[in-house]
Amino acid sequence: MRISVIGCGYLGAVHAASMASLGHDVVGIDVDAGKVARLAASTAPFYEPGLPELLAEVSGTGRLTFTTDMAQAAGAQVHFLCVGTPQKHGEFRADLSYVESAFEALRPHLAPGDVVAGKSTVPVGTAEDLAARLTGSGAVLVWNPEFLREGFAVQDTLHPDRLVYGLPTDDEGVPTPEGDAARALLDEVYATPLGEGTPLVVTDYATSQLVKVAANSFLATKISFINAMAELCEATGADVTSLADAIGYDARIGRRFLNAGLGFGGGCLPKDIRAFMARAGELGVDQALSFLREVDAINMRRRVRMVDLAREVSAGSIVGKRVAVLGAAFKPNSDDIRDSPALSVAAQMQLQGAHVTVTDPQAVENARVKWPDLKYAASALEAAQDADVVVLATEWDEYRDLVPDELGEVVAHRAIVDGRNVLDPKAWRAAGWTYRALGRP
Repeated sequence: MRISVIGCGYLGAVHAASMASLGHDVVGIDVDAGKVARLAASTAPFYEPGLPELLAEVSGTGRLTFTTDMAQAAGAQVHFLCVGTPQKHGEFRADLSYVESAFEALRPHLAPGDVVAGKSTVPVGTAEDLAARLTGSGAVLVWNPEFLREGFAVQDTLHPDRLVYGLPTDDEGVPTPEGDAARALLDEVYATPLGEGTPLVVTDYATSQLVKVAANSFLATKISFINAMAELCEATGADVTSLADAIGYDARIGRRFLNAGLGFGGGCLPKDIRAFMARAGELGVDQALSFLREVDAINMRRRVRMVDLAREVSAGSIVGKRVAVLGAAFKPNSDDIRDSPALSVAAQMQLQGAHVTVTDPQAVENARVKWPDLKYAASALEAAQDADVVVLATEWDEYRDLVPDELGEVVAHRAIVDGRNVLDPKAWRAAGWTYRALGRP
């Protein structure tokens, strides 16, 4: 099948390469000529495990090309919209300008029977508006949300845990004939994962747009819940890790994502829950999502509390103290620094008078562009040289595996704040370290 992928950022680049690996002929289209050139040379423009290998694998097949020319989308049967929907500056609402621009640029190149498949995370109602603009063109819009986890995006695309099709439906919720035809094309696109037994949910536009933001809101709520419990644990002397273990045995709750610490960040969860709240307000049902305001507030409080803990292990002040921050990416196995809790903490400490050095296995260059006033180091040992306190902010494996005595040989004072609750307190304390973590004695 001939496929176009509009937008070759994180989502689009992975989707284009994955579709080509499944045997389809794919053209990736983006307005960024530099990004297109790198992808055309089979070079990933960002860090994502497995993507360089996937690009190399499909580069010799002739099934994957990249261009800045939207006219190259003509002739494709399915067109995937994969552009970003960032948070509007100074607002909670999603910025749909990239979706609007990509859609309008694509429209002149559509033919009757073409399917435009939206994958971007958009406020409910967006698909209905776009579909109305296709009236009379013979093309049909479907909504096919993405559920990628950074660090596992290739796996999640090739072997998804579910597929969702939002199709045009009649007044009784039954797919229209055009919707049935669009489903048949999507079934062909996803024949391999469907053949592996991937669950498929076929629904309407509104539901399909709500799935991603509802899932992200639930996940954010679970993370903020255990971080709220961490606040109580700190006030009572309880251990939030043991608490999470105990309640996680309840099958209705589960242990996954009950990990107290510095909280969530990145380009999805924070902006998605805020946009969800904004859209609920526009629809007159803002009270239904009022709890998400506290979810967001709990998450942001964790960053302030990390600075407080660094101050506590530094004899009550970080002014003039040397602080090593281990981690810049918002999560391990990524170079994404969007709304990174690690960099937020580093910047706060620097503003409060500390001398901060940041390190990260993949995200240093991105961080340097965003936060040029911070100092950077190539490794944990280099960052921790003569440090008064070490802050573990992103749980990369190499930081989990640090040997307390080895790190202790380079620091000025053996004091560490474990922002992700991934270190063994007993081992670090036995090596003479002052160990503090969120929600633990």
